[in-house]
Amino acid sequence: MSDRSPQQIEQEIEQTREELGETVASVAEKADVKTKAKAKAAEAKEKATAKKEEVKASATARRESVAEKAKEAAPASAQDAAQQASQAAQKLGGIAQENPLPTAAIGAFVAGTAVGWLLGRR
Repeated sequence: MSDRSPQQIEQEIEQTREELGETVASVAEKADVKTKAKAKAAEAKEKATAKKEEVKASATARRESVAEKAKEAAPASAQDAAQQASQAAQKLGGIAQENPLPTAAIGAFVAGTAVGWLLGRR
């Protein structure tokens, strides 16, 4: 037989139980799909919020730029204003190729704001 005492065997059993418990906890953590999904959703939300703020700042800058250009141009009619807004949007085409969806939304917003502003001045 073995030259281990019953106390040594009990200690080894207890140590093995602890190690097994840690292993089970680790496997359970890896298999916890719900927690992983929540973490991924939170990460995606953070990224979306950051992107929203970035697009918002970009839209504000573009809107101010277009508004300044519209003030300088001071068109005689609303049709001229719409045409100038369309031309300004076309100039931003290079930027639109880098980020097509946000740029399209921003361009439509800026063009609408410029036309509305110019129509309101009449």
